[in-house]
Amino acid sequence: MQRSYRGCPGMSEEKSLKNTHLMRLCIATTLLVMVPACIAAQTVMVKDMAARQVTVPFDPDRIVCLGPGTLRLIVYLQAASKVAGVEDMEKMNPGSRPYWIAHPELSKLPRCGPGGPAGINKKPDLEAVLAVRPQVIFVTYMDASLADKVQQTVGIPVVVLSYGSFATFDEAVYDAVRLAGRILNREKRADHVVAYIESLRKDMHRRTKDIPIESRPGVYVGGIGYRGTHGIESTEQRYIPFDWIGASNVAEHVKADIGSHVAMDKEILLKLNPDVVFIDGGGMPLVMEDYRKKPEYYDVLKAFSARQVYILHPFNWYATNIGTALADAYAIGKILYGKQFEDIDPKRKADEIYTFLVGKPVYESMQKEYGSIGQRAPFLNESRNMPK
Repeated sequence: MQRSYRGCPGMSEEKSLKNTHLMRLCIATTLLVMVPACIAAQTVMVKDMAARQVTVPFDPDRIVCLGPGTLRLIVYLQAASKVAGVEDMEKMNPGSRPYWIAHPELSKLPRCGPGGPAGINKKPDLEAVLAVRPQVIFVTYMDASLADKVQQTVGIPVVVLSYGSFATFDEAVYDAVRLAGRILNREKRADHVVAYIESLRKDMHRRTKDIPIESRPGVYVGGIGYRGTHGIESTEQRYIPFDWIGASNVAEHVKADIGSHVAMDKEILLKLNPDVVFIDGGGMPLVMEDYRKKPEYYDVLKAFSARQVYILHPFNWYATNIGTALADAYAIGKILYGKQFEDIDPKRKADEIYTFLVGKPVYESMQKEYGSIGQRAPFLNESRNMPK
């Protein structure tokens, strides 16, 4: 006679145990399926920088970064491991961007589109984006209507970020860092990044605020990159490092062409005749070539005749490389206001900044590419008789 088990008539103990084991297995399997689904279902609604309400996965594992400066902000947030693909533009001129130098693993990722200035506020390569299977698309400088269309087409949330105005330091970038940080579960890191940048800006202001206006030399920066490389004529009215240390920028007296950018007439530059000239490292080869061809022009400029010409590291490449802009500002402060910056070693300061923002001290790599930050222009020592 079969013995019933646990009040179930006609069920043997052996059969009951088998059924219990099967039930436990089913429950365990269901939980394994349900737990990831619950985690994946965690979402957060945000208002992006195109004023769009977007529901996105919280703390996604796979993201793509499209447009100028997007990838840089993600690196600042210590979320590079979440990046599933990079733009072709990011793989160009690798030695110019500290965040790329610090994270060589990014170069091994598949492409997610061409990128570049020509792609700003244009429909991205959707096939390339979909191929890397992102959960969220971060993009800078895209209109709300286009972002909506892209999101509807690919079925992936699109979050618009911004650096604010091009070639200037706009505190809109703080909003971008905090917005991305909220989505990526990096809110504390976002706050630390904002606080760190602000602490350096305040430090530079503290050092220079009491310097009389009449004691500040007239300065100029040439060779600024603007949709390509340019010579001495390319400058900015609102040059970020000058703004941070309160330098007297002679370009402020000239009408800008687009935004803050000025294509300076050489005759006007002669009239402005700055006391000190800085040259962006990206444009230095063009300035050096022009200097060799037309030494008589440069000899008239006070800064060149007095050998007050210095080289800076370029930071205006695919939006503002904030770390390099900060490093340049300290180097400029050391040159213009030695007493106020006597405790600053520009090289060590640069590596302190890079280590905090991108995770590694990459100054040496930047130095190999562009020379020592704040060095006197090396071509001033060249013989004028050398072949052109």
